[in-house]
Amino acid sequence: MTSGAGFSRRRTSCFKRPLDFPPGPRILKDVLNNSAEHRLSERELDGVFHALADSTRRAIVVRLCDGPASVSQLAAPFGMSLPAVVQHLQVLQASGLIRSEKIGRVRSCSIDPVTVRRAEDWLGQRRTPGEHRLDRLEDFLASGPPAREDESSEEQLPSKRSAP
Repeated sequence: MTSGAGFSRRRTSCFKRPLDFPPGPRILKDVLNNSAEHRLSERELDGVFHALADSTRRAIVVRLCDGPASVSQLAAPFGMSLPAVVQHLQVLQASGLIRSEKIGRVRSCSIDPVTVRRAEDWLGQRRTPGEHRLDRLEDFLASGPPAREDESSEEQLPSKRSAP
């Protein structure tokens, strides 16, 4: 379309990534085959953590974990304008954390579980060895004391006494 002043106007969506809904074979393959080739690149990780650096965007992600929501539903809890919320959604979508789909006049957003899983995997691989040891200790303590064959053997052992 051209306007009278010679400017070309093109309608573009504020959300740049298309929504694959229902999930296509590529997405299902990514979920099922989480191999090295399906890990997030450094640039993608930067985008994910940049998106999660803002408390409003984290709150939006938490809300979307409960299920899809419209932009107006997502904007309701925040004291900000709808365009401001749309900007947050654009950052989340650019990072791959959420997807959006426009049905009629309503834009609906949902979480992208593939990207969330990949970010979780990246974090999980970088857990410190100390955390792994604590996890093993927790498992050991949760399993209870080991069963003993002869409970009376403890009573027969001489006790250590300190020297006067």
